[in-house]
Amino acid sequence: MKFTVDQIAQLIQGTVDGDGSASITAFNKIEDGQEGSISFLANPKYESFLYISKSTAIIIANDLILKEKPLATLIKVKDPYSAFTILLQKYQEFTSVKETGIQEPTHIAKSAKIGSDLYFGPFSSIGSESSIGNNTYIAAHVTIGNKVSIGNNCVIYPGVVIYNDTIIGNNCTLHANAVIGSDGFGFAPKADGSFTTIPQLGNVVLEDGVSIGANTTIDRATMGSTLIKQGVKIDNLVQIAHNVEIGANTAIAAQTGVSGSTKIGQNCLIGGQVGVAGHITVADKTIVTAQSGVTKTVRKEGQILGGTPASPNSEYLKRNALLRQLPDLLKRLES
Repeated sequence: MKFTVDQIAQLIQGTVDGDGSASITAFNKIEDGQEGSISFLANPKYESFLYISKSTAIIIANDLILKEKPLATLIKVKDPYSAFTILLQKYQEFTSVKETGIQEPTHIAKSAKIGSDLYFGPFSSIGSESSIGNNTYIAAHVTIGNKVSIGNNCVIYPGVVIYNDTIIGNNCTLHANAVIGSDGFGFAPKADGSFTTIPQLGNVVLEDGVSIGANTTIDRATMGSTLIKQGVKIDNLVQIAHNVEIGANTAIAAQTGVSGSTKIGQNCLIGGQVGVAGHITVADKTIVTAQSGVTKTVRKEGQILGGTPASPNSEYLKRNALLRQLPDLLKRLES
């Protein structure tokens, strides 16, 4: 599809500095810009590319002070990253082809209730007493158990497995091979050293606007619900254990594991490969840097934590700096 710079600026509420009639037909990173493409600059590390990029148009911040005149036409906005995201979303809406209908073979239990404008891919299965809302897309090889509730405008990609009793709200996205509602890791040791399985009788609840990454697993509760609140974004390969609660609008990066019965607050940012111990609470607006281990309750809101056990990031960085000096200190002691 083809748009003019002026049309794009109107869409993202920006002002044009340059040729507003220029045509845009593609998106490109600023360092890979080509004629006819649009890019954006949000990270100051890439500012040098602004002046040499071959992109036809570049989205920049209103308050950016230019060091020289760029080759490209500029679209000035308050937040370039958000503006570019809106642009990508709109483009996807314009270009996507909506699929509806039920492909064969598909199994839909007689007692299941399904809405309108749905798509069911081949080899998908929906169990008894389950319900699917309107305008929901269910790809091939998706398995939905019994008494599952899925809201409107959801997208469920191939290979997803949703166990019995799961509740999923509106506008949720589940990426390929995610598993929602499998048993929590509940085993009681016996005197002879073996284990007894503890029945996992609860469920999983995903509130509205939740996104679950590929190959992520969320365990059902032993009793009650494992609760993923509104707007939570979970990356690929994340493990959420039984009875965990994730607060609204928290984001969790790949390969993170959250142990059972832990409560993570709202608006938290959890980096990749983070481990969170069980039966603790993490305060709202906490940021945990990659590969950290959170071993105890975090009570103060808005902290940045790093290291294992996780501590305020400034302390963690100081410790690391001192550790790097240990070889030199050892040589001085030995001399």
